[in-house]
Amino acid sequence: MPRLFSGIEIPAGLGERLAVLRGGLAGARWVEPENYHITLRFLGDVNETVADEFAGALAAINAPAFDLQLDGLGSFGGRRPRAIWAGIVANDALAALRQAHEKAAQMAGLAPEQRNFHGHVTLARLRNVKAHAAASWLEARGGFAAEPFTATRFVLFSARASQGGGPYVIEQDFPLG
Repeated sequence: MPRLFSGIEIPAGLGERLAVLRGGLAGARWVEPENYHITLRFLGDVNETVADEFAGALAAINAPAFDLQLDGLGSFGGRRPRAIWAGIVANDALAALRQAHEKAAQMAGLAPEQRNFHGHVTLARLRNVKAHAAASWLEARGGFAAEPFTATRFVLFSARASQGGGPYVIEQDFPLG
């Protein structure tokens, strides 16, 4: 079974704005713009029963469409950076949708997510990148912000086992609103 996760797609125009940031950091594996998304719940490699139960629980989520906004760039990993991301301005609708996805995962039999949710769009995965190099890259591109966009659906994605970054396939979509 492929790796599964749920998320919100990034509109193509916004993806193009993010793609302009690519490059200039040795050791970065840049995510392709068509694969930009906000992960709501990562499942990993699961069997078909768990996948079906998760999809069924997602279908029962009733949430309104809402606006999201990208603001700021950052990295995960501290002294050993492992990813560069564009941040999402926190809002109650995103938090509620994220919580609904967590509940759906647990209903499908998965253990609770142990990491705190930090809404973001991964731009690059890093390998052997020094903290000062990542910090310099971020400083040179600081102040990134974008116009809000409306999330009108969320999707269940699959990905082949790889080093990350796609390609991702939409297995099912679920409307908001």
